[in-house]
Amino acid sequence: VIKCKAAVAWEAGKPLSLEEVEVAPPKAHEVRIKIVATAVCHTDAYTLSGADPEGCFPVILGHEGAGIVESVGEGVTKVKPGDTVIPLYVPQCGECKFCKNPKTNLCQKIRITQGKGLMPDSTSRFTCKGKQIYHFMGTSTFSEYTVVADISVAKIDAAAPLDKVCLLGCGISTGYGAAVNTAKVEPGSTCAVFGLGGVGLAVIMGCKIAGASRIIGIDLNKDKYAKAKEFGATECISPEDFKKPIQEVLVEMTDGGVDYSFECIGNVGVMRAALEACHKGWGVSVIVGVAAAGQEISTRPFQLVTGRTWKGTAFGGWKSVDNVPKLVTEYMSKKIKVDEFVTHTLPFDKINEAFELMHTGK
Repeated sequence: VIKCKAAVAWEAGKPLSLEEVEVAPPKAHEVRIKIVATAVCHTDAYTLSGADPEGCFPVILGHEGAGIVESVGEGVTKVKPGDTVIPLYVPQCGECKFCKNPKTNLCQKIRITQGKGLMPDSTSRFTCKGKQIYHFMGTSTFSEYTVVADISVAKIDAAAPLDKVCLLGCGISTGYGAAVNTAKVEPGSTCAVFGLGGVGLAVIMGCKIAGASRIIGIDLNKDKYAKAKEFGATECISPEDFKKPIQEVLVEMTDGGVDYSFECIGNVGVMRAALEACHKGWGVSVIVGVAAAGQEISTRPFQLVTGRTWKGTAFGGWKSVDNVPKLVTEYMSKKIKVDEFVTHTLPFDKINEAFELMHTGK
């Protein structure tokens, strides 16, 4: 058993608490990882807020991390101690019907236990003050050591800077993949990206790499425009600057609508606007943002009857074990940006400050 520091969420709506936790050794087909770096994501904040119906407490959150394998359980063949890895909240077992189908990346092998905050054998590897602590998204990267299933880990280039590539565990991969895998943006196309946070910037990057000729960023926070343009946005607009609905503005700006639109916020009203901003006959709108529990999307069926397509994406459509190492290689060869997404680097004990910075859009 390893004793180490972890940021524990004892209950919903309260700040994280830095505690000494015990991390049990990995069982069969499990891997214990020394986490070197982690990022904070709105999904962590969503669960911490209490709005997540799958949220269990007390829990160690975090799902964008990178580290070094410390030890492995029986039967683990893909990684060994000392390997550099990224834990994966979307696993890839290679055996379930989802993994065998090229149309999806949503491996279901450990979905039930992962959703309950437990390892595949329905137990936890974390304890603190004599209490069992739940896992989160199969990763729990807000701990100096964590235990994950062996199908939830990608071995990456040992030379990669872990304080940067940890971001490929969620946000960057999600946005980039939404553009290149889910939408399959084509050269010369016009795109609209709603929400210019980390995921939105990654979508812009993907649209640019795919050869889009016009990329319109949409956000209420104008402080985000300069960064969006650095990533490839050709122009940025705020819905507050117009009297009419933003979808009508975009349809006028683009002679009938955009070829591709992306919702990167998790707001069902914006999801509707993103679809309705698409061009009749061929427009494709991708939902990337995660809406709160129980919310529903709506539009007039006529929008779809007249040739628009509504799609969704999880982890950018990447089959994780196969593709995360390739994304790291793309970063190392400067095909995709990663460093530019990092706004602040803080010590672990300032993790609550990191959440505040995220909530204020900084």
